[in-house]
Parts: sequence; C-alpha cells; structure tokens
Amino acid sequence: MQQAAMAQQARMQEIEVENALKARIKQMELERQRREEQLIQKEEQHIQQLSMVADKIDNLDNDLTKRDKQLKKEIKTEIKNNNMSLVVVGSMAFDAIETPFGKSDKIIGGAATYIAWCASNFTPVKQISVVGGDFPQSELDALTARGVTLEGVQIKKDEKTFFWSGKYHLDMNTRDTLDTQLNVLENFEPVVPDSYQDCEILMLGNLVPGVQSSVIKQMKNRPKLIVMDTMNFWMEIMLDDLKHTISLVDVLLVNDSEARQLSGEYSLVKAAKKIMQMGPKYLIIKKGEHGALLFHENQVFFAPALPLEEVFDPTGAGDTFAGGFVAHLAKTKDFSFENMKSAIIVGSAMASYCVEKFGTERLKGLSTEAIDERVNMFIELSQVDIELV
Repeated sequence: MQQAAMAQQARMQEIEVENALKARIKQMELERQRREEQLIQKEEQHIQQLSMVADKIDNLDNDLTKRDKQLKKEIKTEIKNNNMSLVVVGSMAFDAIETPFGKSDKIIGGAATYIAWCASNFTPVKQISVVGGDFPQSELDALTARGVTLEGVQIKKDEKTFFWSGKYHLDMNTRDTLDTQLNVLENFEPVVPDSYQDCEILMLGNLVPGVQSSVIKQMKNRPKLIVMDTMNFWMEIMLDDLKHTISLVDVLLVNDSEARQLSGEYSLVKAAKKIMQMGPKYLIIKKGEHGALLFHENQVFFAPALPLEEVFDPTGAGDTFAGGFVAHLAKTKDFSFENMKSAIIVGSAMASYCVEKFGTERLKGLSTEAIDERVNMFIELSQVDIELV
C-alpha cells in the first residue's frame, strides 16, 4: 500500500512537472509569437516609413519637374512677350477638301487661321477676322490657349462663317473651286482694337484689297513692316484697288503665275523688278513644291522645297508659309535681307508640315524640337560646299 501510494505521488509529481513544462513551453511559444508579431509590426512600420519617404521624394521630384516646366514656360512666355507685336488680318473659315489621296468633311480653315496656328509657335498673335455663330467656340478657345488674342475677331451670331470647297488635281498644284459661300465675309469691315495699336508687324492675309488697305489706315502709327498676300482673282476684277494697296506695303507675297499676271512679264526676274516698282521693297514669289524666291533691289535668294513622301492637302500651305515668315521676323526683330532669307526657310519648313494632314491638324501638335529638325533639313538642303578647281 505504502509503495503504491508513493508511486502515485511520484506520478502526480511527474504530471505536475510535465504540466509545468507544457505551460512554460506554451508561454515561451506565446512570447515568441508576440515577439514575431512585434518584429513584423516594426518591419511593416519601417516599410511604411520608407514608402512615405519614397512618396515624399517622388512628390519632390514631381514638384521640381512641375517647377522646371513652369519656369521654362515662363521664360518662353517672357521671350515671346519681348518679340515684336504681330497683327494678322484674314479669313477664318470652313473648308471641304478633296484630293487624289483623301477627302475631308467640313473642317476649320481660312488664311488667318493657318497664319495664327503657325506663327503662334514662335510669337504671340493678335487676330483680326470675322466668323459666324456656327464657328466652334472650342476652336476659338484653342487659339486663345496658344497665345492668339481674338479681341479683333468679330462674331456675328446670326450669320454663317465663310465656306470654301475645292477639289485638287493629281499634281496637287491645280484645283477646281466647287463652292464658295462668302457669308460673313461679304460685308466684312475690320476694326482695329486700341490694344492692337502697338502693332510693329502687320500681316495682311488674302482679302479684298480695299479691306486690307482699310486696316492700314486704322493704324495710328504705321507698322515697321507690312506684309501682304493676294491672289489672281483681285487682279482680274479690281486691279486698280489692288495696285493701290500694294503701294502701301513693304513685302508682297504672290505665286509665280500671279507674278506674271500682275507684271505682264514671263521672266520672274523681270516680273519682280516691275512689281517692286509698284511700291514693295521685297517680293516673295511662291513656287509651291518648287520652293520660293525672295527679291530685294538687285538681290535674289532661292529656297528649295523639301521633297515629301506624302502630300495630303496643300490648302493653307501658302498661308502657313507666310505665318512662319512673319513670326521669325517678329521673334528676331531683324528685317535685313539676310534675316529674311532665314525667315523664308522657317516659312518653308512650317508649310512642309502643313501639307502632311488635312486642314490645320498638323500645325496644332508641333513641338519645338520637330520644328528645329525640319528647319535643319531645309538648311542642309540649301547648303552646298563646292571646291573650285
């Protein structure tokens, strides 16, 4: 009995020790789990802190990038604001165009529109034109966002915008007019706002010669440079009015057939001399895909055109050329013959972009880098090193 009791007591002691060990082991396991949880929590907090630091660094980088972009934008704006004041007069219109390579629906066009979209890549523009109530507000807003002032654009809400429809032949140089609706342009009387009276360069897009001259008369001080574009239609129906307006300008832009028609001379050199006797100091003869000629006194400069793989729409190419030409002069503030040669290159480069898509679409998305690249292509095209032997 005594032995059995002692054995039972020993067993109970073993159980107590075993339970104590199990409790200790459980306690140690709980302690281990607690420490692991603490370590995991600390690690998560550390990761969270690192993530917050990384976010702060990213935000700082973004802020610096935004500030850098804003600073660059402010510098560009400041440079542009120091350019010569450029006023553009011309039509804002709807076009419907068909070429051998495609057809457009009713799209935005007009001489002043092309000039403004082009020139605004280089300098602020002050626009004078007229549109109807059907002209999209979004298009006006887009021009404003590009630095084009529209105070001089009349909006006649109860009338329709000028409309032109045409079809180009396979050579892309000749075209047939299918429809012309003057609408608001028929009785257009431009008004020069007071804020435009600081005009230093006046670009007269193709309009009725009397309308063009009326803008010149409204200028309290004659602009330092007046550039004029015109067309054969005015030569046929109002030659005297046209010659009067030509006598008031410094630079005249015409194509080769217009130069021959206006002067009565087949030779473009002889034609240039006769036209400059009418008043302009400089004459630019546009030859489409064959380039452009610049005349001044006895000096002549020829700029080649860039051979392009695809030409979708030549509409507005001449206006775009004019926009690049006057914008370069406004930016550089230099009216010398040498700088006008550079302006011809810039205008030609911009026109080469214009023809790549319908309407003004291609001009809207151009970067400074793309423009510089195209200008350099023209420079390389027109430079030849010859070693005489």
